[in-house]
Amino acid sequence: MKTYDVVVERDADTGLFVGYVPGWPGAHTQGSTMDEVEDNLQEVISMLLEDGEPELESEFVGVRKVQVA
Repeated sequence: MKTYDVVVERDADTGLFVGYVPGWPGAHTQGSTMDEVEDNLQEVISMLLEDGEPELESEFVGVRKVQVA
């Protein structure tokens, strides 16, 4: 079993949650709840893995807050 970092954002126009695996083209989905996004991502990742392990184009490092005066 593999674990992937995912990013989830809320789309301001639709209110939907959008999730993706940073650096993996095609590994993205959306849903109306966080659980739905997670389920959808598991399905998308499983399908993409049928083509073999990805070579990620980037690595998720983290989120930082930047304060601006």
